[in-house]
Amino acid sequence: MELAKSAVATLQAAGDPRVIGGGSGGLACAQRAVEYGATVALVEASRLGGTCVNVGCVPKKVMWNAAQIAQAAHDARHYGFDLTVGTHDWPALKRSRDAYIERLNGIYERNLAQRNVHLVRGRARLTGPSEIEVGDVHLDAAHVVIATGGRPAVPPIPGAELGYTSDGFFALEDRPQRVAVVGSGYIAVELAGIFAALGSSVEMVIRRERVLRHFDVMLADGLMKIMRDEGIVFHDHAVPRALERDADGSLRLLLGDGRIVGPFDALFWAIGRDPLIEDLGLDRAGVALDGSGFIAVDPFQQTNVARHYAIGDVTGHVALTPVAIAAGRRLADRVFGGMTDRRLDYSNVPTVVFSHPPIGTVGLSEAEARDRYGNEAVTVFTSGFVPMYHALTERKPRAQMKLVTTGPEHRIVGCHVIGAGADEMLQGFAVALKMGATKRDFDDTVAIHPTSAEEFVTMR
Repeated sequence: MELAKSAVATLQAAGDPRVIGGGSGGLACAQRAVEYGATVALVEASRLGGTCVNVGCVPKKVMWNAAQIAQAAHDARHYGFDLTVGTHDWPALKRSRDAYIERLNGIYERNLAQRNVHLVRGRARLTGPSEIEVGDVHLDAAHVVIATGGRPAVPPIPGAELGYTSDGFFALEDRPQRVAVVGSGYIAVELAGIFAALGSSVEMVIRRERVLRHFDVMLADGLMKIMRDEGIVFHDHAVPRALERDADGSLRLLLGDGRIVGPFDALFWAIGRDPLIEDLGLDRAGVALDGSGFIAVDPFQQTNVARHYAIGDVTGHVALTPVAIAAGRRLADRVFGGMTDRRLDYSNVPTVVFSHPPIGTVGLSEAEARDRYGNEAVTVFTSGFVPMYHALTERKPRAQMKLVTTGPEHRIVGCHVIGAGADEMLQGFAVALKMGATKRDFDDTVAIHPTSAEEFVTMR
């Protein structure tokens, strides 16, 4: 909705917070600030919901669900079902998914109207300290919250434009048969798993020896074994040099060591994300960046400029939707709700990778714990098994779990799991870890049987 002249006048007179960016963090901050009586203007040029809703976790989860159904359909015969699995209708799935996302966009806009958050359509530009320009509208700002998010990175090599990013993945009208995924993080393994489950041949190009290098090695190695068992091919220690298109339209990736990977019908760059700060006018306001090009903030989301804050992916701190939401709400609590010490604790943030199978992790990896506390202080408990679901199936992906503990009381500082159901079981265990649970607390909890989760309270 466009602002009426009267609304513009109200906002100009109020000088209250201006939130730049209508993604998860910006929406959360704006709506929480209104609850404290602030007159909030939220500026967004594109669809509400940001990366997560439009080209990130929400449509990704839809695609992951489709991939899970594909795998279950193949498993069904082992449970006595006489099913003929036909071809998957990718265009039909895309239409349904896109319609769902469009409904969410509308819900977000209606929620803003109901909560009296003023939505300003356009691109915001800082024109000076406490000054914002959106087209021909000029707004003074008692507080500025920058929540512009990020975008997929593309390598500076010849032919890089021939590849897709994760944004391009959601625009695909049909499923490519031969797929290359360049990268080793969340997005890379998730895309690879979706394509493989839906019938594409998949090859992954990774810079080092394993995927998910910042996760516990048990998770990374376990996932790679399962992915290989599912037919995914890995090219490790690979640095892309150029991407070329052959006469038949297929793609080949040239690597720095002379290897050539391909041919492929499509290649996807999943090598990280860059902050969306171009033409934002940060220099005019004097807002500083850190060494990686993200907006520098202190533990309270404060930039170097008074009353100018940044939250979410634009800061480079734990680029996860729930983190941006939590940071935005806590910022509003502090600045507008009078909770002077309110801030987000970035430690022990639980996260899930929607790979096949999914991964759940919270706290320190084993290596991080040994580095922090010393080898003698760390005790590790593990469990590995084939989930009961796969007792009857041809596929036998192993689930693995690990508890990392420290001190004589065996306080749990890391909790890691790969396997079916990991995405749903981790939340409760994350609460326990956040509360300082010990191995004895887990041991004293009665198991729920038969489940995979019970292994966390029965492992020795």
